[in-house]
Amino acid sequence: MVNTIHGVEGLKEIVGTDLGYTEYRTVTQHQIDTFADATDDHQWIHVDPEAAKAGPFGTTIAHGFLTLSLVSAMLPEVLQVDGISMGINYGTNRVRFPAPVPVDSRIRLGAKLGDVTDIDGGVQVRVDVTIEVEGATKPSMAAEILFRYYR
Repeated sequence: MVNTIHGVEGLKEIVGTDLGYTEYRTVTQHQIDTFADATDDHQWIHVDPEAAKAGPFGTTIAHGFLTLSLVSAMLPEVLQVDGISMGINYGTNRVRFPAPVPVDSRIRLGAKLGDVTDIDGGVQVRVDVTIEVEGATKPSMAAEILFRYYR
């Protein structure tokens, strides 16, 4: 369910609101390999299925930063802001990777609007997100993501 919010005032009105969850999507070996190529991080636990079979997870796993990068693709499924001149990704306050994302697992993002602070020309918004693997007992990623939206 997409929550479409109108303008910076609309964001202020929903502080603390649980924005819900995205649909599940599958993390593939192709995505993992492509991310490894883009970041030049070819650690065996990510890109060598044969070696990973004997590793701690029995299969390859997604890079933590791949999991984090999927936030920008998934978040628009639960939050869209209109009535602004510009929105930017401002950064993160905190990111943790408490559990792996095994290859071919299905993940979804959950989000809550954590905070809205006035800045010159707009607001800074903290969105608290988790990414979880279907059926897992704890999230694979938890982060405080910052955005800036301008009037």
